[in-house]
Amino acid sequence: MSENTSAAAPGTSTTGAAKPSYPSVRDLTVEEKASLTSGGDAWHLQGVEAKGIPGYMITDGPHGLRKSLATDTGDTNLDDSVPATCFPPAAGLASSWNPALAVRVGEAMGEECVQEKVAVILGPGVNIKRNPLGGRCFEYWSEDPYLAGHEAVGIVEGVQSKGVGTSLKHFAANNQETDRLRISARISPRALREIYFPAFEHIVRTAQPWTIMCSYNQINGVHSAQNRWLLTDVLRDEWGFKGIVMSDWGADHDRVASLNAGLNLEMPPSFTDDEIVYAARDGRIQPAQLDRMAQGMIDLVNKARPAMSQNDYRYDVDAHDEVAHQAAVESIVMLKNDGAILPLAADAKVAVIGEFARTPRYQGGGSSHITPTKMTGFLDTLAQRGIDATFAPGFTFADEPQDQALTDEAVAAAKSNDVVLLFLGLPEAAESEGFDRESLDIPAKQVALLEAVAAANENVVVVLSNGSVVSIAPWRDHAKGILESWLLGQAGGPALADVIFGEQSPSGKLAQSIPMDINDDPSMMNWPGEEGHVDYGEGVFVGYRYYDTYDKPVAYPFGYGLSYATFALADVAVTKSGANTAHVSATVTNTSDVDGAEVVQVYVAPGKAEVARPRHELKGFEKVFLKAGESTTVEFDLDERAFAYWSETFDDWHVEAGEYTVEVGVSSRDVAASGVVALDGDGKAKPLTEWSTYGEWQDDPVGARIVADMESRGRAGTLPQLPDTDIVRVFLKTLPINSMPMIKSDGGKELTAFLLDEYARATAK
Repeated sequence: MSENTSAAAPGTSTTGAAKPSYPSVRDLTVEEKASLTSGGDAWHLQGVEAKGIPGYMITDGPHGLRKSLATDTGDTNLDDSVPATCFPPAAGLASSWNPALAVRVGEAMGEECVQEKVAVILGPGVNIKRNPLGGRCFEYWSEDPYLAGHEAVGIVEGVQSKGVGTSLKHFAANNQETDRLRISARISPRALREIYFPAFEHIVRTAQPWTIMCSYNQINGVHSAQNRWLLTDVLRDEWGFKGIVMSDWGADHDRVASLNAGLNLEMPPSFTDDEIVYAARDGRIQPAQLDRMAQGMIDLVNKARPAMSQNDYRYDVDAHDEVAHQAAVESIVMLKNDGAILPLAADAKVAVIGEFARTPRYQGGGSSHITPTKMTGFLDTLAQRGIDATFAPGFTFADEPQDQALTDEAVAAAKSNDVVLLFLGLPEAAESEGFDRESLDIPAKQVALLEAVAAANENVVVVLSNGSVVSIAPWRDHAKGILESWLLGQAGGPALADVIFGEQSPSGKLAQSIPMDINDDPSMMNWPGEEGHVDYGEGVFVGYRYYDTYDKPVAYPFGYGLSYATFALADVAVTKSGANTAHVSATVTNTSDVDGAEVVQVYVAPGKAEVARPRHELKGFEKVFLKAGESTTVEFDLDERAFAYWSETFDDWHVEAGEYTVEVGVSSRDVAASGVVALDGDGKAKPLTEWSTYGEWQDDPVGARIVADMESRGRAGTLPQLPDTDIVRVFLKTLPINSMPMIKSDGGKELTAFLLDEYARATAK
């Protein structure tokens, strides 16, 4: 994709060349080692030039390169950056359900980093959309960790294939903007492991991002930057992470504690390298730990050297714009299409109403704000393609009362045309990094405009621009068609035109449920927290895991999206492939005369479980493009993890023996067919103690034999005998065995001792 044929393509290497010799931590003084663990300035690593270690640039993503232009004071301006391709933010790209497309986007981003001499781009962000009011939801992928991890991994793979690093962020539990710099997220171990960790874990195990950025917040009272359990025990020792961990900007509050916890890099610098030197000399930091953290920084620099050494490389601006275009097409979700109002004929008499059509909202606000290489809005596209339309702005973005003249103009345009394309959504001031939204509603004046326009012309298609879900149920009856276009990046105009006029069939699927009302969201009871903490009281019941489990009505379910084509799923087969694994296959057929794509989704529904589990969870998906009438077979292998939950008793993943239903469908609420598999379970048994109930002893294979022996001896008179009545049997079921004296006095103590002694003998190794 390079315009410069004299430069090697990013990511390539020269075969047969001798491996260069680079400095290592053994060549550095304590002062030099300490210096590597802090930035040189806000956007550069701190090099040791005398030892041949450069201070490369790192800068923002995650949906394109935001390389800030430094001022004379060394500060940066978030609105002043070099031109770069603005791809759809994650809120849109996640709706593509297309990991291969994410790879292409990542490859393009990596090439732009090579041109701009950026060694690490800060992204992707895979935090869970715990609540749709989250101000940074536009940067994050999904309410579902499986989808987030299996899509965003494509960005990591694509960027790093070009010899440039990524920074997976924000690790972990940064799910709100309110008080984000200091709030303590109080989360159960199970919720962390099942909801807030898996996207990070999958990407680490699969793609090894060069860096990970820790979050600002505390987790259960410990700042992420100082959390050794998080950064070392889990990330490195359990998941096998090989790269470096950096702080979010200003998240490191104690350099010594952070370095000991496993933080390689403080950003931006606090100019306190001497704190590390003193701590290394007085024993508060062990030499081996400082060496590990500093060597990690050297390794990072060495990985980036080949790409950063390419001079005069130039990426292909037009080719990258086309990648952004395709990404935007697949980001669009068609929510409603009554009467097949879409696609429109090329010669249809169309009124285009809404300022978003002229002044597109194509990205979110904050540190990811990009200066695009091009910007093509919907009206621009119509003009370029010679399509006539009547335009009326309809409203302003300002927070001021509606101008009746704008309404009158819009109504007149609606009356004089056959179809209305009404562009509605959230202005940029409504959602950004730094604050959370207060409502799901779009501005009231826009809804009032819709009502007035629909009264004048019933053929209305609403095109939404928003970074997180908005309320749709209150006004959707006024529209025959609804396109959720999220934020589409710099090529959103051509993408919308392609879909609206039928050049491409919409194929996006919701990566986030659209609730009827914000108060239906289970996290609202504790949102956004109080007195410096926020309780994650909903546990694992986030998004559709809650709505589907408790049969809550939603406006549109997770995984939902319409197409101009129609599809059928058939021949669904679910077979057991191992003790705790399964194989799934299905035939997908395009039953229409329109080419299109369908996303086949696989959900696992557990049977009876020892813990509260969601009704079902996404465990596989595949997007298939089919020509009219074409069929194909899709196959999925579900590993043991697909059936497991995190057991706080075992402090590990646990698969219970029993039957599991595997569902195959096209949304979480549109299941075409299902099959049942009976799994053996992993054999883990909860150890029995004096606090285990009599019923738990009876249900345990070892305990049951001992209880039966005890009862037999009671009948024989060699042990005290428990009363054998219905009420005693019911009472015993939930009674810890150390409470049996309540029933049998001193004899109860003897029975408790017998059970514990026999269990100890039976389980002794």
